[in-house]
Amino acid sequence: MTSQDAHPGIAHRPAGAPTEAAAAPAPSGALEGLPGERVVLGAERPMPLDSGLEIGPFTVAYRTYGALNETRSNAILVCHALTGDQFMAETHPVTGRAGWWEVMVGPGRPLDTERFFVICANVLGGCMGTTGPQDLDPATGKPWGPSFPVVTIGDMVRAQSLLIDHLGIERLFAVVGGSMGGMQALEWAAKYPERVNACVPIATAAYHTAQNIAFHEIGRQAIMADPDWEEGWYQHHGKTPRRGMAVARMTAHVTYLSEQALHRKFGRRLQDRQKPSFGFDADFQVESYLRYQGSSFVDRFDANSYLYITRAMDYFDLAAEHGGVLADAFRASPVRFCVMSFTSDWLFPTSEAKRIVHALNAVAADVSFVECDSDKGHDAFLLLEPEFHETLNGFLNGCCERLGLPQGQLRPLDQAQDPTRDRVT
Repeated sequence: MTSQDAHPGIAHRPAGAPTEAAAAPAPSGALEGLPGERVVLGAERPMPLDSGLEIGPFTVAYRTYGALNETRSNAILVCHALTGDQFMAETHPVTGRAGWWEVMVGPGRPLDTERFFVICANVLGGCMGTTGPQDLDPATGKPWGPSFPVVTIGDMVRAQSLLIDHLGIERLFAVVGGSMGGMQALEWAAKYPERVNACVPIATAAYHTAQNIAFHEIGRQAIMADPDWEEGWYQHHGKTPRRGMAVARMTAHVTYLSEQALHRKFGRRLQDRQKPSFGFDADFQVESYLRYQGSSFVDRFDANSYLYITRAMDYFDLAAEHGGVLADAFRASPVRFCVMSFTSDWLFPTSEAKRIVHALNAVAADVSFVECDSDKGHDAFLLLEPEFHETLNGFLNGCCERLGLPQGQLRPLDQAQDPTRDRVT
């Protein structure tokens, strides 16, 4: 069954929704040929959502790398960030670019596929095969659009837990994720501690700050101000809010980089000209780069999915679920933690990582913390950063030693082998 067949259960249709007669493309059909696995979950019993609604049956699209061992004890779940997806360690089938974490996943890399069975699933509400707002509402046969139920980080993890059940894995060796993926990793450790041996939250926080909510709101407003957004029903009208999506992506992308990285890569250099045009074309290289990021993003991401997933991040507050006491989320936890941050990350700064570490220390949890020195900003977790990779490899080796699993040694990547070498981010 494809994601077209997914049947999100209870949801309320906003006023102004197009009727059955409205023309609508079937965008999910374009995803039918995507490589990877898909599973229909929640068929016998719909999955409850934090909003009080339910969803089911629904489809989860995922990829696996490596092999599951006989004891099913070597599985690592990788949780992707906001605009990521399940294609983390292979050429992306839509963009043709290297997988977003090829630098981390593979033989001789920290997530060594010769030792580990690595899983990555597109999140609930996503747009790469897992059920989301671009998929078809079975009640109308048209895309769900803004009538899709609002989802949370908790809902995403709940869906992942059903996937892990489907794969026959009782306990994960580790859950690893950066940015929004780190939020999911923390949610796993808090909600399913008995199912997680180790948790590695990277460049993340226990709640979304007011500043980060503000940046997301700018992006959402840019999308919703685009006349082609059509109150969220753009697919019914055969449209795409390209300009709004591009601006949202440009705004977000600036937050992923550091001032040092931007200056090193672009400075004030002009783009394909010797002097300013005294107009509003892309005079500067950094302008040209951001415009490219915006336009290319539209080709691979759904606008409504962007709204839903950013809202899920905004709602994330692990302490709020425990009476405002973050430490209570991890009380008596058997999970081993390795919390990592980067010196130049101002989107999820080290102070947020330390907040998590202090909470874990307060309940005597097993926690390691490393602040990696990097001038690449938030995106550093996606790039070749030797200290980061060595730290993660060492932590996973320590976990392997405790469980009697084979340890591994990193194989150095030279510049020609580095899958991030051509990235500007």
